[in-house]
Amino acid sequence: MKLWFLAAAFAASSGTAAPVVDALDRPAIAVRRPEAAVLSGAAMAGTRIVAVGERGIVTYSDDAAATWAQAASPVSVTLTAVRFADSRRGYAIGHGGVVLATRDAGASWQRVLDGRQVAAIAVKAAEASGDEARMREAQRLVADGADKPLLDLLVLDSQRVIIVGAYGLALETEDGGQSWQPWMNRLDNPKGLHLYAIRSQGDTMLIAGEQGLALLSGDGGRSFRRLPLPYGGSFFTAELSGPNEILLSGLRGNVWQTTDGGASWRQLSVPVAASITASARTGDGRVLLASQAGLVLTAGQAAALPLSRKPLPPLNGLLPLGDRALLALSVQGAITVSVQGATARRNAEVQP
Repeated sequence: MKLWFLAAAFAASSGTAAPVVDALDRPAIAVRRPEAAVLSGAAMAGTRIVAVGERGIVTYSDDAAATWAQAASPVSVTLTAVRFADSRRGYAIGHGGVVLATRDAGASWQRVLDGRQVAAIAVKAAEASGDEARMREAQRLVADGADKPLLDLLVLDSQRVIIVGAYGLALETEDGGQSWQPWMNRLDNPKGLHLYAIRSQGDTMLIAGEQGLALLSGDGGRSFRRLPLPYGGSFFTAELSGPNEILLSGLRGNVWQTTDGGASWRQLSVPVAASITASARTGDGRVLLASQAGLVLTAGQAAALPLSRKPLPPLNGLLPLGDRALLALSVQGAITVSVQGATARRNAEVQP
């Protein structure tokens, strides 16, 4: 601490300022209570819970969310989601087009992609295609810089990962992040609408996004078709129960369900018309939804009903913890929720 203070004082006295390091290149700072940060996503790495959030924070718990530790993270951009292929190997994504990889259950992370590389990949693919519209879009990515957030990812195994994000960004790696291939040309998304969620089951793959966008693939992602929907608002999350069973949720509490592959849809009622921000499937097959009104809902055939009458803070994510509990990720940190008793215990009360 003393050395840092002396260096800062010298810089001030000499009339020079310390260089500002880009958040993509600046490691996350250590905080006293990382579980109290604004958290966006969480996943299981074996029995370990790993959660990610604002300012590049990665935190993990080995005792079912009773205590938490902070992991080393090489970036300070907000991280939006995390998934694991097995108990040790996983990936996290975030703003600035960043993708991080871990091989030690989330204790340490390495950057394997960022928005600067995404733009270069898009330019190369556009040049190869000869498509002028794609070239203009790729050049815009270069001009804008690394400012496009990635919003969801699909980890099919330790080597194959698919990422989606703002302005229609979609890429895949088949070698653990060493190289990436763009998917934008596979998607019927000429306006470059934001892509908020990606799910898969077997060869069926679903991407949901802005302005009622829902894209379905039956061949493992090689091709997609756009699903017609009776609603034109944004879908922030989705669940795929089978090749024909889809649940899309999003803006103003809109929850839509199909059991025939999108040929027909029915809307589920919700108690509060607040946006659905996240979803998760429990071990027994239930679909849980999280809302900006702080409600955790169970999706049924005709309605999505709250687990508890007492609302939580605005929610960003859900992670089931066995049959009786789940972890809710909020603007006030991690909250353990009893699924059966519908009571909540906050792990975090204040910001770090």
